[in-house]
Amino acid sequence: MKLNKKIAYVGCLGMIGIITTEFGIIGILPQIAVYYEITIDKAAYLLSAFALVIALTGPFMTLLFSGFDRKKIMLTTIFIFLLSTVVSAFSPPFWLLMIVRMLPAFLQPVYIATAIAAAVASGEKSQENQLMGIVLGGIALAMVTTVPFATYLASIFTWQISFFVQALVSVLALFTIFRIMPGGEIPEKKTYGSQVKILKDKSFVLSTAMNFFMIASWFSTYSYFADYLIKTREVDMAAISYLLLLFGVVGVFSNWLSGKMLTRSITKTVAFFLLGTVIIPVILIYSADSVWITILVVALWGFFYAPCFLNASAYMISAAPKSLEFANSLATSFGNLGVFLGTAVGGWIISKSTISNIPWAGMGFGMISLLMVAFRSILENRNKKTVLINTGSNL
Repeated sequence: MKLNKKIAYVGCLGMIGIITTEFGIIGILPQIAVYYEITIDKAAYLLSAFALVIALTGPFMTLLFSGFDRKKIMLTTIFIFLLSTVVSAFSPPFWLLMIVRMLPAFLQPVYIATAIAAAVASGEKSQENQLMGIVLGGIALAMVTTVPFATYLASIFTWQISFFVQALVSVLALFTIFRIMPGGEIPEKKTYGSQVKILKDKSFVLSTAMNFFMIASWFSTYSYFADYLIKTREVDMAAISYLLLLFGVVGVFSNWLSGKMLTRSITKTVAFFLLGTVIIPVILIYSADSVWITILVVALWGFFYAPCFLNASAYMISAAPKSLEFANSLATSFGNLGVFLGTAVGGWIISKSTISNIPWAGMGFGMISLLMVAFRSILENRNKKTVLINTGSNL
C-alpha cells in the first residue's frame, strides 16, 4: 500500500469516529426522548445544534488552524470527540448533554478539511477524487458498522451504551493517527483574503446552494429515521438497527460507485444521485408498509443518500480547484447548515401535523437542489460560448 493511501485510510478511520458521534444519535433519539421526558423534535436538538455550530464556525476555524501541524490537529479533534462521548455516556442533565455534544463540533470541519488535504497532497492530481473518496468513505463505513452496532446494543441494553461504542471508535482512531500519520507537516497558512474571493464566483455560490438544499432534503427525514419507521412502518428498535445496517451496506457500494462516476463526470454524477431526493420521498409516502417493501425502500434510500457528502465536496471543489481546504470547509459548513434546516423543518412538521408528512419537505428541498445544478450548467455553458466567441473575434 502506498503512503498516500495509508494517509487517506487514517483520515477515513478518524472520519468513522466523527460520524459515529454526530449521526449515532439518530438511532437512539426515541429512547433519549423517553429518558428525558421530552418530545422527539426536542431530542433532535442534539443533532441540529451540533450541525449549527459546524455551519456557523466551520470556515473560520479551518482558516484559523490552516498553518498548524496536520497530525496535531487531527489528534486534538479526535481527543475532544472522545471526551464528549465519555461525558455523554453518563447521561448528564439534558442541558449539559447539549453542551458536550456541541463542543467537538467546532473542530469537526477542521478535521475533515485537514484529513482530505493531507491525503490529496500526498498523491497525484489524477488521484484527487479517489483519495478524497477514501477519506469521506468513512461516512458510509460508519453507517454500515458503528452506527447500526451502537443502535443494536442500545436496543438490548440502554441508550447510554451507544456513547461507549462511540468512545471506543475514537480511541482506536487516536491510536492509529498517532502511529501512522506523519508529523511535522505544516502547510502554508491561508489568509482570509486569498480564500474568501471564491465566494464571488457564481458557479461556486450555486454549488454551495446545491449542497445546502440537498443535505436539508435528506435530513428532513433521515434525522428521524428511527422514529419515522417505528411510527409509519411499525418496526421495533431491534429492527431499526438491522435496517440501519442495510442502509449502510448499500451506502458503502453507492459511495464507491459515486467515486468511480465522479472521475467521468462530476455534474452528471451529482444530478443522478440528487434524483433520489425526489424519488425516495415519493416511495416513502405512497408505498405499502409490508416488511419486504420497507427493506427495499431503506436499501434504495441508503443507495441515493450515502454519496451526498462526497458529491457535494467534489462539486464545490470543481468550482474552486485552487481553494481545496476552504472549499471543503464550506462544503462541511453548508452541509451541516442543511442538516440543521432539514432537522428543524422536519421537527416543525412533526409538531404541527404528523411524522408521516416529513418526506414532503425532503422532496421540496430536493427539487430546489436540482435547480441549482441546472442553473450552474446553464451559467458555465454560457461562459464557454462567450469565451469561444471572444477567442474567435481575436483571431
